[in-house]
Amino acid sequence: MSYGIQAAAYIVASVLFILSLGGLSGQESAKRAVWYGIVGMAVAMAATILFGGVGNLWLLGLALVAGAFIGRHLAGKVEMTEMPQLVAALHSFVGLAAVFIGVNAQLELESVQALQANGGALDQLAGFAAKLAQKTPVEIAILEVEVVLGVFIGAVTFTGSVIAFGKLAGMVDGKPSQLPGGHKLNAAAGIASLLLAIGYCNGAGVSYLVYIALIAGFIGWHLIRGIGGADMPVVVSMLNSYSGWAAAAIGFTLGNDLLIVVGALVGSSGAILSYIMCKAMNRQFISVILGGFGGTTGPAMEVEGEQVAIDADGVATALRDADSVIIIPGYGMAVAQAQQAVSEMTQRLRASGKEVRFAIHPVAGRLPGHMNVLLAEAKVPYDIVLEMDEINDDFPETDVAIVIGSNDTVNPAAQEDPNSPIAGMPVLECWKAKQVFVSKRGQGTGYSGIENPLFYKENTRMFYGDAKDSLNKLLALI
Repeated sequence: MSYGIQAAAYIVASVLFILSLGGLSGQESAKRAVWYGIVGMAVAMAATILFGGVGNLWLLGLALVAGAFIGRHLAGKVEMTEMPQLVAALHSFVGLAAVFIGVNAQLELESVQALQANGGALDQLAGFAAKLAQKTPVEIAILEVEVVLGVFIGAVTFTGSVIAFGKLAGMVDGKPSQLPGGHKLNAAAGIASLLLAIGYCNGAGVSYLVYIALIAGFIGWHLIRGIGGADMPVVVSMLNSYSGWAAAAIGFTLGNDLLIVVGALVGSSGAILSYIMCKAMNRQFISVILGGFGGTTGPAMEVEGEQVAIDADGVATALRDADSVIIIPGYGMAVAQAQQAVSEMTQRLRASGKEVRFAIHPVAGRLPGHMNVLLAEAKVPYDIVLEMDEINDDFPETDVAIVIGSNDTVNPAAQEDPNSPIAGMPVLECWKAKQVFVSKRGQGTGYSGIENPLFYKENTRMFYGDAKDSLNKLLALI
């Protein structure tokens, strides 16, 4: 009876998770989709606790309360600019959980096998141990393969996510760096993991599983260290996929159908998103998985000219004379929390009869959809927020393009310099507009460290200063 209720609850939760994922495709349905996910997770947890043969409920309840409190506190404290770091940190928890569950499954298996060898009372076993006692040798062999996969992928996800968190938070250098040997070192670690996995599946025990986790942890650390800052949005998406596959592998280990479904959903959707973003950045998907991207291929092209500054009066005059304006937001807008000022400027310009639209690059910011969320938060109409492919051809007929805190996604070097780290990457061709204004804090190269020839072009003027302060000065003149 209890198994039937649990299975029905898992089906309901799976449907809710699918509805949640589907609803996130549009701004109008996103809020409802989030609630689908919340309710689905609540149903899944309740079904597992009440009908899954779980013991020590007081300890589990204590963990739930503590986790809910910490999650609520962090969610209320974290700014939108820190969301990429938070997502990377949450991925690391999934990976670490997969490692712990895999090691615990092996310890439980060894305990059951010892009990069987000594003629112990197997009918007293409960929960996961009871399931293990009923497995045939073939099923045990399959279980060990599942455990190895879960531990390996989980360890890669854990350390990779920690390094991604450090790079996004500025705690780790954003430039790509690898130990001597580079990919050969990763390959050697992968071969060592495979040999250890074979030994483990042939009865070597939990020690081999721990060695696999340590080596896989090194692989995750080294892979993400070798990825440049310009590619961090793809890294976050890729780690999201890894965490899903780790969860699915552990779902097979535990015989939990819902964990398998949810893990497959997260893993496949993350992989698809990574592929889409790789196309948007002209990267090879396999190269991304192996951590072989984000570095230069030769000496960068020399940038000639000088950056010409402009004040708020000059920008306001140009906007008054313009009929069409395209605004290109980037991570600098998020750091300055300038989205409300951007929204107010948009309202005023549209009220004066000007056509205002937003151009969003697929990897703008440091998280997929980062800019879309910020603009939605500031109540910018969703119908004027356009993707790169929808708006890129319109720049030659645009009077003014305003770049707010963006660097790589508007960098002409992607088309002009074959040795650039972003060579071949599709970018927003804002320099084709009649006038370009770049709101930027200073003359630095930005997070990725790549020089941008846009800042030196004849039709570009640099609007220096904090984006929020600069736009507030501009608002007073519009």
